[in-house]
Amino acid sequence: MANFKDLINSEVPVLIDFYADWCGPCKMQGPILEQVKSKLGDKTTIVKIDVDRNQQLAGALNVRSIPTLMIFQNGEKKWQKVGVASAHELETTLTELGKATV
Repeated sequence: MANFKDLINSEVPVLIDFYADWCGPCKMQGPILEQVKSKLGDKTTIVKIDVDRNQQLAGALNVRSIPTLMIFQNGEKKWQKVGVASAHELETTLTELGKATV
């Protein structure tokens, strides 16, 4: 959990994808995240966290369905969505946080 707190305590928005290998919609989200990362580059950090391997963290953050996407900045949760998010939605949300420009 300490490493997670270090990760989210960044001025750069940190987009976290809580997923599982067996989850169909999670597999759809992967290429979308790659597209967002290629567009925004180092203006955001994208991390994938497997809920099966990180059950304690997923439970602490009340992840009940997957995929669940969260954006943290300066240690605070700024945004959350359950289900597949489009590249446009993610880019717009990250841009609104003021740290990423599209």
